[in-house]
Amino acid sequence: MSVHKEVKRITTHTLQEMKNHGEKIAMLTAYDYSMATIVDAAGMDIILVGDSASNVMAGHETTLPITLDQMIYHASAVVRAAKRALIVVDLPFGTYQGNSKEALASAIRIMKESGAHAVKIEGGIEIAESVSRILTAGIPVMGHLGLTPQSIYKFGTYTVRAKEEVEAQKLREDALKLQELGCFGIVLEKIPAQLAKEVSESLVIPTIGIGAGQHCDGQVLVIHDMLGINKGFKPRFLRQYANLAEVMNSAIKNYVSDVKAKEFPNEKEQY
Repeated sequence: MSVHKEVKRITTHTLQEMKNHGEKIAMLTAYDYSMATIVDAAGMDIILVGDSASNVMAGHETTLPITLDQMIYHASAVVRAAKRALIVVDLPFGTYQGNSKEALASAIRIMKESGAHAVKIEGGIEIAESVSRILTAGIPVMGHLGLTPQSIYKFGTYTVRAKEEVEAQKLREDALKLQELGCFGIVLEKIPAQLAKEVSESLVIPTIGIGAGQHCDGQVLVIHDMLGINKGFKPRFLRQYANLAEVMNSAIKNYVSDVKAKEFPNEKEQY
């Protein structure tokens, strides 16, 4: 019997049990009530209310513009939908870097105002104080290493991180530090599969990969990417499980043509 099927509500403890039993963890993003209802009912372990909402929901080029208020709005909608999945919410850019008091205040607002279960925060040793302070309030924290999209202007590119040994070694140390501080899991984004394997095996806590190979303890994708709603984004790590853009386009065109041809509504569709 798999661990995740035995519980009514996934918790951070469940995820640890899953890693201990060698059971992979499934994680997807969602940003609204309707989508989260479907994702939760399909058996998702973790729903990430990602700051990727900045891109896929609001049309920004990066994750930087989204605000704490906007993240709380999205998270609240998802929390109302999800009956079983653990809800993790990204702390957006500018709400935790360099100021641990602000980090704690931001995390408390997310937990109180949205009802979510945990926060995710990008970075390693440099954000240790913020992570510690949030954890002292009893708020679970998930780490995020490798390609950290909030630092995109520092990197200058979305290419694979930690290919060079110096950066790889820092990532190993950061992962251990986040575990030592008390994070319940770490997202590893766009790093070599071998490094992700090493890090996953070196940690007691679970790792969730995106573009980090098959040896992480779980995987995460952005829902608009994997459902084929967002057509322009085709990195190597993305498997498209549906082509919803095409399905939706065809349905909407049919609606337009039925309205124009006076075929909708018909007699059965009126009162």
